[in-house]
Amino acid sequence: MKLNGKKVLVTAGANGIGLAIATTFKQRGANVYVTDIDPEALSRLQQNHPDIYSSQSDISKEEDIRNMMAAAEKTLGGLDILVNNAGIAGPTKPVEQITREEWDNTLNINLTGQFLCIKYALPLLRKEKNAAIINLSSAAGRLGFAGRSPYSASKWAVIGLTRSLAIELGPENIRVNAICPGAVDGPRIQHVISEKARMLNKPHEEIENLYKGQSSMHCMVTAQDIAHQALFLASDLSMHISGQALAVDGHTEKLF
Repeated sequence: MKLNGKKVLVTAGANGIGLAIATTFKQRGANVYVTDIDPEALSRLQQNHPDIYSSQSDISKEEDIRNMMAAAEKTLGGLDILVNNAGIAGPTKPVEQITREEWDNTLNINLTGQFLCIKYALPLLRKEKNAAIINLSSAAGRLGFAGRSPYSASKWAVIGLTRSLAIELGPENIRVNAICPGAVDGPRIQHVISEKARMLNKPHEEIENLYKGQSSMHCMVTAQDIAHQALFLASDLSMHISGQALAVDGHTEKLF
């Protein structure tokens, strides 16, 4: 699975899953441009991976996305692969306690942000052969998720967007797929577990064990697991795979 010379943009690529994808793609020969909202994470990226291009952007702002695409085009000389990774966990609370602002913010970043990145990336992707778009959804994008309704709704919508655009862009030989991670070990899921434990008035360790028990393999997945799936979808080995929502979740059939 080589990406020699491929021009790649990864949103939210300075931390977690995005960082794993960016570094994995770079190791496989791609030229990688990362954008992120976190200046400290970007600073660490520049120190540890000076061969990865980067800039600060807010995916909730359309102007930032336009500027990001222009910078990526200038830096990379075009774009072969867009990895729509930026997203937030949203609130963890019963639906009647969720504010309109929390709902709007979750969908604005998780769904509208992906739509706008695709919209402004398409003129660049259309200039390349065998271009690909990889959208990050979630196990919550195919299963119900009590207490996480804005997040789940946004991730279901990402799959709908993915499958619709696969049909729309297929005649132009642009593949569009989604990845559905399960619980990914790291600071973000630990925060979600803490909020869930608080909501249910239960110990953190008990809720963490329930999260691990969601999958048949009784484990959380890693950011590197997701990066490997993204690498496959970006490579020529998946030349005729499009419109798919591929789970990387240790076989999760119920979300707690």
